[in-house]
Amino acid sequence: MTLDAAYLTAGTGREDASLAAAGDRVAFERLYRANVSRVFSLCARMCADRARAEELTQDVFVRAWEKLPLFRGESGFSTWLHRLAVNVVLNDRKTQGRERSRASGEDDGDDIDSLPAGRREQYAERMDLEAAIATLPPGARKVFILHDVEGYKHEEIASMLGVTSGGSKAQLHRARLLLRERLNR
Repeated sequence: MTLDAAYLTAGTGREDASLAAAGDRVAFERLYRANVSRVFSLCARMCADRARAEELTQDVFVRAWEKLPLFRGESGFSTWLHRLAVNVVLNDRKTQGRERSRASGEDDGDDIDSLPAGRREQYAERMDLEAAIATLPPGARKVFILHDVEGYKHEEIASMLGVTSGGSKAQLHRARLLLRERLNR
């Protein structure tokens, strides 16, 4: 068995996580090397910007180093790290959205008026949808974004959020119903 194959056996990630939580930087480096490509792929899929995905990947591992003492080993380390990565990307989106809205200030109204009528309607519909999504309950909002916006399957979402696949489907159904309600008003 090669070193890589031996590393990927069941308990090793947990062992390294335990060592790293106690301050072992070499163990954390092993965790980093074993997981960096998966985390980068996830970040790239979720943000569609390679440079931003690289920054977010680093943020995930900084956060993992800080949060490692909270890893209880109830799931695999890679599952815990995947969930952490999704949360980092989603939090980044929230932050970026707030920064964009602060930066745009009240000038948005002037910009909208200068758009052709069809574009104004598209912009207004997009704003309505974003506002409606923001009002969804947190569980329904996460599932809606991960499934309908990011394209994840229910099984993947269930793994990321620690729910069942059926729970993910129910939350998506609920989110869609609430969005229809809010957008039809």
